[in-house]
Amino acid sequence: MNIFWLIIIGVFSGIVAGMGMGGGTLLIPMLTIFFNVEQQVAQGANLLVFVPLGIVASIIYIKSGLVNFKYFLLVVIPAVSVALLGALVSTNINQAALRFIFAIFVLGLGVLQLVLWVVKKIKKPNT
Repeated sequence: MNIFWLIIIGVFSGIVAGMGMGGGTLLIPMLTIFFNVEQQVAQGANLLVFVPLGIVASIIYIKSGLVNFKYFLLVVIPAVSVALLGALVSTNINQAALRFIFAIFVLGLGVLQLVLWVVKKIKKPNT
């Protein structure tokens, strides 16, 4: 692997993660497509990268007053519970199936964002 390109991927992943969109939506496809890394390894790397990125971004968002602690536990408890299940499933599933599921997930997010953008433009045509 070329170190330069890994650094570039890290920079863009950090930008996306810092904006709250999740750097894994960029990091995982980059590692699997361009560096031929196995899906499970790319997802594991993403989780390791997420820890420091999540801490830094969380501090900035908290300091900016953009975190509503009222809903914190309502989101964290089910998210952590299901993350455990997801980790168990993803480490024990066929790589091709996992890659397909991830591709459908990312494609679905893209379609949803496009639909929401179009709906917003239709409601406010002057913006």
